[in-house]
Formats: sequence, C-alpha cells, structure tokens
Amino acid sequence: MTLTPGRRFLSVILALGLAVVAARGQQSAPSSDGLNFRFANGVAAIVEDKVITVDDVRHAIQPLIPELQKSSRNEKEFNERLEALQDDVIQNLIDKVLIVKEFRKDDKKHIPESFIDNQIASTLSEQFEGDRSKFLAYLRSRGMTLREYRREVEEDIIENYMRHQQRKSQSLVSPVRIETFYKENKERFNQEDSVHLRLIQFTRTNGESDVSLRTKAEEVIGRFKRGEKFADLAKEYSQDSRRAKGGDWGNMKRSDLKPEFSDPLFALKAGEISQPIILPEGCFLLFVEERKYAGIQPLSEVRDDIERILIGQMARVSEERWLERLRRNGYIKRF
Repeated sequence: MTLTPGRRFLSVILALGLAVVAARGQQSAPSSDGLNFRFANGVAAIVEDKVITVDDVRHAIQPLIPELQKSSRNEKEFNERLEALQDDVIQNLIDKVLIVKEFRKDDKKHIPESFIDNQIASTLSEQFEGDRSKFLAYLRSRGMTLREYRREVEEDIIENYMRHQQRKSQSLVSPVRIETFYKENKERFNQEDSVHLRLIQFTRTNGESDVSLRTKAEEVIGRFKRGEKFADLAKEYSQDSRRAKGGDWGNMKRSDLKPEFSDPLFALKAGEISQPIILPEGCFLLFVEERKYAGIQPLSEVRDDIERILIGQMARVSEERWLERLRRNGYIKRF
C-alpha cells in the first residue's frame, strides 16, 4: 500500500512513539558514549518510515571506540572526536536508508538470497568460529531475530552495491587534467634516492672468522662476474628471510638503512654488486636491481598514480552530489 504524505507522517509519529516507549523501558545506567544524555528519548533520527535509535548508533560506533581512545591525546579531545564520530555515524545510517529506498524503486532490482546466505555464512565462520549458538546469542543481545538480521545484511549489500555503482561511473580522466594536476602538485612527486635492493647474507657461525666469511662472499662475486644472476645466487647462498625470493628486499630509501649498508649501496649503479660488508652478525653482499635518483619524478612514472588520485576525487564528489539529491528528496528528521 502506498502512503500519502499525511498518512506516512502519522505512521512515522506512531513509530517514534513506540520507539520512545521501548527506549525508556530499556534505559539503564548512562553509557560512557554519552548517547543516553544526548538523545534522551532514545531516538537519533527518523528517515522516511524508519526510526534510527540510540542502540543503532551505539552498535555502529562500538567497534571504532578502541582506536579513537588510542589516538586521542586527552579526555577532552576524545569527547570532541566521539561527538563528531556520532554525527558521522548518524549521517551514514540516514544515507543507508535513503540508498536502500533508491534501490527498491526499481522493481527489477533484487539481491539474490544466495548472496545473503553467503554473507551470513562468512560472518558465522569469521566472527563466531562457525558456532551457530554464539551467533544466535549475539542476535539475542541485540534484540534481533534472524529474519531481521537477514534484512540488515541485505541492506548492507544494497548500500555497498549502490555506492560502488556510483563511484564506478567516474572512471575516465583526460590527459590534460592529469598533466595539469602534475604541474600544480610537483612537490608531491619529489622522491629520495632509492634502489631496488637484492641481498645475500652469510650468517656468522660460532667463532667464524672474517676471513672465512669474506672467502664465501668472494666466491659469489666471482660467479656473478662470470655471468650468473644475482637472484639465482641468492637462492643458493643467502641465509636471510628473503632467500626464496632471490634476496629481494624491494625499493629502499637511503633513510631506510643504517650507514653500514646505505653508504656502499648508494655508491653503486644499477646492475652492480657491492664488496663484502663484514659485520658482527655476518657478511653481506648488496646488489642494485634498479636505481632512482633524488628529484621530481617524471610524469611518465607517476601518470597512473595521478589517474587513481583524480578518479578517487571525482568519485567522492559524484557520490556526495548523489547523496545530497537523495537527502533533498527524502523525509529526514534529526534529534
């Protein structure tokens, strides 16, 4: 049945009244998140014919509290950030209702039951160790039936799908825009000296001399100079954790390494191998797979990164405009 605006408003008021009664009946000692004080009637917002309760907000916020506590310098900062987080969560819950409503406008769109089943099975496995009794106890703690939980999962899937579709529509960036961004933000592409490092480590055994270690390293250097690949030699000789990967340590900046390594390493060119580096823990050979010098990276090297940045920016703007339209066309009352 389609409700007229007047009848829909009455149904909302009725829902609000029921929610207030339920919330007052359930309230106990104030929670540390302050929501019971902020929303004394137990209702944070009404969107269309759905009531967003304090418990809805609390459920969304709860997993985020530990990180907020860890990153806040004092109680004042924590309380300020907590209130801002509450506002963000309430807005997200409002938007979710509007997004689901937009999805359901099209009768041809639906979420297959198998998608919901798979998501619930994944949650049961990952969060409840496959124990259905724990899962059902969790639902009881939230005052929720399995049917209501399935609907929540379905709406989560709908929201993710609709947001993804909206972001996906922004996938083309003109070359001119990429070049303009590069010219206006060159300082973002300033790089330190860096090398793609491969390494061979000879671990010193009890009482092993420097001479013994150097002899092992010189043997490897000789084989390298005769044309063998450093990566193959690392797989054969190295005693470090990257042996199976051919001693590959990836891109390293000068500031990533202690001087004993950075000084000889950054004196090398691409394709060169160091002399043996003798340290108390053993002997090391360094190899430069690729060398990048300090300075502004050329556009050719950062074009893909800029394209990803711009697509992300465009997607956020497009999504926010879409949400603003949904908000203008929906019934929303915040408390």
